[in-house]
Amino acid sequence: MTPEECILIDAGLDSFALYNDSASPCSNLTDEPFYPGFLYAIPTVYGIIILIGLIGNITLIKIFCTVKSMRSIPNLFISSLALGDLLLLVTCAPVDASRYLADKWLFGRVGCKLIAFIQLTSVGVSVFTLTALSADRYKAIVRPMDIQANNALMKICIKATLIWILSMTLAIPEAVFSDLHPFYDKGSNKTFISCAPYPHSDGLHPRIHSMTSFLIFYIIPLSIISVYYYFIAKNLIRSAYNMPVEGNVHVRRQIESRKRLAKTVLVFVGLFAFCWLPNHVIYLYRSYHYSEVDTSVLHFVTSICARILAFTNSCVNPFALYMLSKSFRKQFNNQLFCCRTRILIRSQSTGRSTTRMTSLKSTNHSGASFSLINGKHICQEGCV
Repeated sequence: MTPEECILIDAGLDSFALYNDSASPCSNLTDEPFYPGFLYAIPTVYGIIILIGLIGNITLIKIFCTVKSMRSIPNLFISSLALGDLLLLVTCAPVDASRYLADKWLFGRVGCKLIAFIQLTSVGVSVFTLTALSADRYKAIVRPMDIQANNALMKICIKATLIWILSMTLAIPEAVFSDLHPFYDKGSNKTFISCAPYPHSDGLHPRIHSMTSFLIFYIIPLSIISVYYYFIAKNLIRSAYNMPVEGNVHVRRQIESRKRLAKTVLVFVGLFAFCWLPNHVIYLYRSYHYSEVDTSVLHFVTSICARILAFTNSCVNPFALYMLSKSFRKQFNNQLFCCRTRILIRSQSTGRSTTRMTSLKSTNHSGASFSLINGKHICQEGCV
């Protein structure tokens, strides 16, 4: 890859193309040794994110599936959240990383549509599940009498399923409109093919699309969550003032437990808002400059950082939960140490078997050379 190669990122959430041209405006943007190395380092960062995310989310789902005491209503939502993150990490993240190594789109029209669909589905599952979790914490803290114990887990499973169905439904237009479109760069007089929601000549639709996505998948859910947490905070402050110093120990523990869980959900929401905001902002910027190809280094680096930050959100939740929840931390450590113990037991078992076999061989060898004394006659067994 020569220093004249330039990445062009269009108005799509995950669309770009590589082209090579010595007259490209990108050719003088960076020093020769830095740019290719930086470009090759990006997939490595993606690989680290994918690996960490797989370990964290798979362990989280395994804990909630196998440990009966961890099968609570909030944890079912968190498992659904982890499943959506896994889907994004094993499909969209590798595709996104591959674009920095290849000079063309490798996955055809079907891949273009499928990746767009999966990414938006995963984002929808994340933000709508966080909204449902916030609503659940609101009920548990502000309106505890409204909670019905009968078939509670079944109802939560149905809600989680409906969130997935809603997310997939909202992602269908993304799959329908995403296609391989030609883009023209005036500066280099080059045309390149890119996976994007709309053709280069379209000006109005990208703006509508970006603003709609920003509202549905960011502003509206986070606004609803903010309202829930306003009432949660108000109720907790009032409870702290009204509770007597010598209050019921059980009630006090229950309130503390609910506060911790509300804090955990709020951390998840904060991480989502922080990680996805730059991606939405850049998408909005591109949609209002859709007919132009921004080849500046600032736009290139900012776009990469925004994409990596968005994918990072899919690997941080298990580790945030590890820091905030003692019970999850204990189970997570048990899973890791359990795997480590199994490996040690196998290696020790193999070592003992090897030692036993060596000992037996040594005993047989010694027995074969052992002198038998019979009266005055000495016979060396094994000798002719």
